[in-house]
Amino acid sequence: MVSKGKPSPRSAVKPLDDVQMDRLRERHQLVDPTQYYPTGVHRPNVAEIAAQNPKDTDRLLAGATWVVRNSCKVRAWGLENVPETDTFITAATHVTQFDVFIPMMSLFHMGRRPRYMAKAEMAGWPVIGKWFQLVGMQAVPRRTGQARVIEEESINIIASGRPLTVWPEGTVTRDPAKWPMTLKPGIGYIALEASRRLGKQIPLHVAVTWGAASINHWWPWPRKNVVLCYDVALDYADLLSDVSDWGDEPPIASVIELAHRVRSRMEEIMVEIRGEEPPPEGLWDYPTMTRQAR
Repeated sequence: MVSKGKPSPRSAVKPLDDVQMDRLRERHQLVDPTQYYPTGVHRPNVAEIAAQNPKDTDRLLAGATWVVRNSCKVRAWGLENVPETDTFITAATHVTQFDVFIPMMSLFHMGRRPRYMAKAEMAGWPVIGKWFQLVGMQAVPRRTGQARVIEEESINIIASGRPLTVWPEGTVTRDPAKWPMTLKPGIGYIALEASRRLGKQIPLHVAVTWGAASINHWWPWPRKNVVLCYDVALDYADLLSDVSDWGDEPPIASVIELAHRVRSRMEEIMVEIRGEEPPPEGLWDYPTMTRQAR
């Protein structure tokens, strides 16, 4: 089935109410990711922190945290899944711009300093663009036909031992109902090719943020509930079973399949957070701006 539509205004998005928050508390231990070491485990990656402009990073983190705390009430579960050492990939949803700040702030407060993929235009923003670069931004020149170059840069980051955060939808979701839309296949290529080069399955975690789409950024009060789930590592060992037969790069079918698994997991988690089902007609396909059957 295919259906067309236009994104609904932010004001039409239902806030995450206290009743649903109580349901989530019954199932999970919710913590405050705006605090340092919210899980109670104090194990900072000292070398990684020292390597990424620690003073500037602390200032930006403090500023972003202040904005978040004054705009919403954030809770999270699954942050104990954040690896304490070595590299990993975080694939995050992108419902609003808060989906950038919430998971990054949470990972920083857990003592890690991931590099992150962000549109190149952000580097040119007044003042804050420079800050983004100082704290690990990997600029992505969009619509330039340089996808493979960007993927190689991402793999090099992982090979260096640094974690990497990506928003594989490539932009804020265009789904009118604010569900994860089709993903760029790059997330599949990066994870599979990096795993091949390092000789091991790179941990790939899905991070889902929900609740910020109902925030009026000019007047956010009363503060809205926002929830982050940082999921256990996604298992894709079966897609690496024939790695010796790949040739120059991972099979496109495996790349697409892994991207599909990431998006499906995003949707499953969002179903739980929102307490509602996604549109039965299917998922939002960004290239065609239509809803396609799953």
